[in-house]
Amino acid sequence: MKNSIFIGLGLGLVALVLGMYLKGAPIINLVNNPAAYIIILVGTVASVCVAFPMSDLAKVPKLFKLIFSEPKLIPRERVIAMFTDWATTTRREGLLALEARVDEIEDQFLKNGMRMIIDGNEQDFVRDVLLEDISATEERHRAGAQIFSQAGMYAPTLGVLGAVIGLIAALGNLADMNALAHAIAAAFIATLLGIFTGYVLWHPMSNRLKRLSKREIDLKLMMVEGLLSIQSGVSTIAIQQKLLVFLTPKERLAFAEKEDEPNEQKTA
Repeated sequence: MKNSIFIGLGLGLVALVLGMYLKGAPIINLVNNPAAYIIILVGTVASVCVAFPMSDLAKVPKLFKLIFSEPKLIPRERVIAMFTDWATTTRREGLLALEARVDEIEDQFLKNGMRMIIDGNEQDFVRDVLLEDISATEERHRAGAQIFSQAGMYAPTLGVLGAVIGLIAALGNLADMNALAHAIAAAFIATLLGIFTGYVLWHPMSNRLKRLSKREIDLKLMMVEGLLSIQSGVSTIAIQQKLLVFLTPKERLAFAEKEDEPNEQKTA
């Protein structure tokens, strides 16, 4: 399965249910305790609503979509191939020759950067604009991840609140020991749900958003380096070497092998 989040959620549920079964805890308490779900889930949502403005909370559905589907980014190997091609064109026909290629670019950030260098803007200006764009994007991503991070902090504490409420209710059954034992067991279901949602759902989702953000930011920084190199008239080989830094050693090896294939075919 490509998206690891489904594997993680599945394993988390299996660990919870199987762990309760092996410990002899009644699993029915997980579904037969709506009060615990109300305290944890509604309480977490309430806490997040107090902590963040509605402008940030309105992005939560989109953030969930990112978490479960992952954004489709241009492969870094393809970015290197594009810049290599553009550098060759620029050295042969000049920077204005790339104007015909702008509409073919799908990534809006890359398209805007290409238009700026074609329009003849100074390199410092292009760098500043693109880096400010990256900084603003990074800040938006940080705010989104923080929503889930804060939810992960609130949920376990609300679990303690749910346990306290359950114990208060249990004290009303002191005359019936069976009812008292059942009430105490049910009281700690809220604590269990709070810890589970906090450390298996919200905190990991926050971390996932941070990782996705880093991938996108690294890709944009790679594009900035390529754009400025083309504007400076750097050679094709030099641009390729500069952009290869953004690949892992394994990806560099795979890229080098792919680059060697056309040469081998020509020799054959």
